Amino acid sequence: MSNEKKADFSGVSAKVDTTAEKVEKADFSGVTAKVDTTAEKVGSPEQTYTVQKGDTLSHISKQFYGKASKWNAIFEANRDQLDDPDRIKPGQVLKIPAEES
Repeated sequence: MSNEKKADFSGVSAKVDTTAEKVEKADFSGVTAKVDTTAEKVGSPEQTYTVQKGDTLSHISKQFYGKASKWNAIFEANRDQLDDPDRIKPGQVLKIPAEES
């Protein structure tokens, strides 16, 4: 056996101090936000589509808008070159209006 003394920690105390409880939460009640975009003011740029063999306005509408039922918007935008929505021809370049919200 050894006659060495062991360390005596009986008088040692520990205290953990954190700032987490003392920090006040940030007050954002007076903050406002505004998003300004030119998309609403200028509008979306007009697209065009060149008619392919076998195309219909419904097919083109589904391709651009995700639904065939918007074919009339394409027809109305192209009244200068279309008299009948069922008579589009390959090679025609149609204006595709921006989808209305």
